[in-house]
Amino acid sequence: MLDRLATAFCVIACLALTASVLAIVVMRYGFGIGFIELQDFASYTFAVLLIFSVPVCLRRGGHVRVEVLSENLSPTYARIADAVAVLLFLIPVFGLIIWADWADLAYSWSIREASVETGGLPGLFIVKTALPLGAAMMILQGIAMVLAPDAQRTAEDEPAL
Repeated sequence: MLDRLATAFCVIACLALTASVLAIVVMRYGFGIGFIELQDFASYTFAVLLIFSVPVCLRRGGHVRVEVLSENLSPTYARIADAVAVLLFLIPVFGLIIWADWADLAYSWSIREASVETGGLPGLFIVKTALPLGAAMMILQGIAMVLAPDAQRTAEDEPAL
């Protein structure tokens, strides 16, 4: 269910980003109008798209493997290599992201941090929440990948969006 939620966030963010960038370009170059709030909105949606696309990519098997030897070895080796990678790299790295970001996130929520631009959008603290949330989703997806290796889909198995 979390992978569907992350995919929905990505689809919504992609559509919103496309619409906002198109509006920014038309307003700026067509009418000579600048709109700081819309530029902040585009930045916020790009951040959300980038953060939530990482667990979606892992779920769909779209991550990059740097294993020269795996081509000649059995599928059992690939499952073991995935489990080792998740336990030694994925969980500690994304756990560190959550841990390192926690104090900044708490401060951001306490002051209800807004855009650094004068006249920009409020709610930057909500966007900053996406980073530890995305990291937690990566950890959960990695654990799910280790516990049920056959449940991982490839990009070809997914329906078109």
